[in-house]
Amino acid sequence: MIAQGLLSTDHPVLAHLIPMRRCNLACAYCNEFDAVSKPVPLETMFRRIDKLAELGTTIMTVSGGEPLLHPDLDAILSRIRSTGALCGLITNGYLLTAERIQRLNRAGLEHLQISIDNVTPDEVSKKSLKVLDKKLQLLAEHAEFHVNINSVVGGGIKNPQDAVVVGRRALELGFTSTVGIIHAGDGQLLPLSAQERAIYRQMKSMEKGSYARVNRFQDNIANGRPNNWRCRAGARYLYICEDGLVHYCSQQRGYPAKPLEEYTVADIRREYLTEKGCAPHCTVSCVHQVSYLDFFRGPQERVPAPPAGAAPDAGSLVQIE
Repeated sequence: MIAQGLLSTDHPVLAHLIPMRRCNLACAYCNEFDAVSKPVPLETMFRRIDKLAELGTTIMTVSGGEPLLHPDLDAILSRIRSTGALCGLITNGYLLTAERIQRLNRAGLEHLQISIDNVTPDEVSKKSLKVLDKKLQLLAEHAEFHVNINSVVGGGIKNPQDAVVVGRRALELGFTSTVGIIHAGDGQLLPLSAQERAIYRQMKSMEKGSYARVNRFQDNIANGRPNNWRCRAGARYLYICEDGLVHYCSQQRGYPAKPLEEYTVADIRREYLTEKGCAPHCTVSCVHQVSYLDFFRGPQERVPAPPAGAAPDAGSLVQIE
């Protein structure tokens, strides 16, 4: 992946696909779900996957909403693998069973991530270790794919020390463990307290060095400092919503908002060189990691601001993935 990304900048490295906006949970900080949306039809998802393959996309990750609610998820994952792309899944884990995990194995899934927000569920989040631990045990027993457990600090989480408990449990089960910074219920990123920063540093020491993380970005965020970098969203990273539109990321829905079926290398080249005003305070770690491939090349230039009605800056709304 790294070699291909370094050789050419004319293709996406990572694309997030949304086959299902509906979710079975309603976490207070999340702005990426609803309770009513229908699944995207399978043939429509196939066309989007094939288009991403045509653009040369290296990794396709399926998220939501809750993607396990989609009745044809296995076929979607299999289609991704048939293109030669790497295949990932982000889920809340509630719907995992031994049989479901074995189906994910057969579909060719290569990477799964679950974010666990606390030890005991509360009004902010039901994604708790108490609820999900049996699901993690099933993954440890049956999964043939890599599993990462992301724990969080900040954003109204009552007990920051929970992140350490979650991380240690992940390592006990043979998974990798990472830490993210979560936003508050109104979508605003809150500065970390001294205790939260200490927990964050402790969690970072638990991460495996081989697991790809761009630590400098998160370190600055934890300390309230902006990052100086070149965001390649819309080029090296694509977010494709349930309507099939390409957006910068989950928190910049509304721009450029061009149909994926009409997206071309010319669009990739334009957005590669477009400076994003939200970049200094962005917290979208997957975009950080992808953009790091091109950190020292391709100077960018500022373009006019997104049109009225576009989503707020990425840095104000997103949970680190």
